[in-house]
Amino acid sequence: MCPLCFSRIVVAFYSDIERDFYQCTRCWLVFVPPIYYLSLEQEKAHYDLHQNNPDDLDYRQFLSRLADPLMAKLTIGMSGLDFGSGPGPTLSVMLEESGFDMAIYDIFYANDKAVLQIDYDFITATEVVEHLSKPGEVLENLWLKIKPGGWLGIMTKMVLDQAAFGRWHYKNDQTHICFYSRETFDYLGQYWGALVQFPADDVVLMQKPHNN
Repeated sequence: MCPLCFSRIVVAFYSDIERDFYQCTRCWLVFVPPIYYLSLEQEKAHYDLHQNNPDDLDYRQFLSRLADPLMAKLTIGMSGLDFGSGPGPTLSVMLEESGFDMAIYDIFYANDKAVLQIDYDFITATEVVEHLSKPGEVLENLWLKIKPGGWLGIMTKMVLDQAAFGRWHYKNDQTHICFYSRETFDYLGQYWGALVQFPADDVVLMQKPHNN
């Protein structure tokens, strides 16, 4: 079953010596079955190796691919949540420096579920959604916490086609279990009634309708 839209119509997409990958025929998500999921301990050990921090100018430049087009749509003083902020929260720092009120959440490094009960003008998730074992549930819950007219900003590398997938280093990370394409985000946009924009190859911005 597709972990994003819960369709039971899925087809084999790609296999290598490590894992089998399937694709949903409704939302086009590519995913691996739960048998390939790492334990939480194994996941955290992998993330602990990340060296991201706010003093890394290259990392800031990387995150600006989402931050810059998102901030162009916001008003100073708006409130946001950086979901999956990681061991060295940086995007939240960048947004705070630009005048936004930020909260952070991370299941391993900032696990304060109280912040998930608040409504926000925008929510960001950079290099997070590919790690989700229950993307449909998680993304729906985040969407419900965005105020009418607010924005969800996601950064993740996107699937092009089967041939490119076979050569893709991104699929080799064992913590990457879901892979999205523009068609996947277009599906979500239609499902939510959202405006969908792609300001960069690995960035999608989705605006919640003002009347929801």
